[in-house]
Amino acid sequence: MSRLDDLAERIERLVLRHEELQRTNALLETQLGTVTSERDSLRSRLAAARARIDALLDRLPAEPPTAPLQPAPREPDAP
Repeated sequence: MSRLDDLAERIERLVLRHEELQRTNALLETQLGTVTSERDSLRSRLAAARARIDALLDRLPAEPPTAPLQPAPREPDAP
């Protein structure tokens, strides 16, 4: 009878472990869904930001100015 009791105890532990793994898996699937959604949102925001940057770059002049920029004149130091 001892072998049968040992086997029954092992089966009970396996069933408990299986249930625990099912709960853990369900939690991980929920977390994966959340992270996937967040990733998709961030990708969308990145694409929108890139589009805005591209639009700003398109508004820049195509050629640099011909005259070099002159530094502003310095004011004389006060005595």
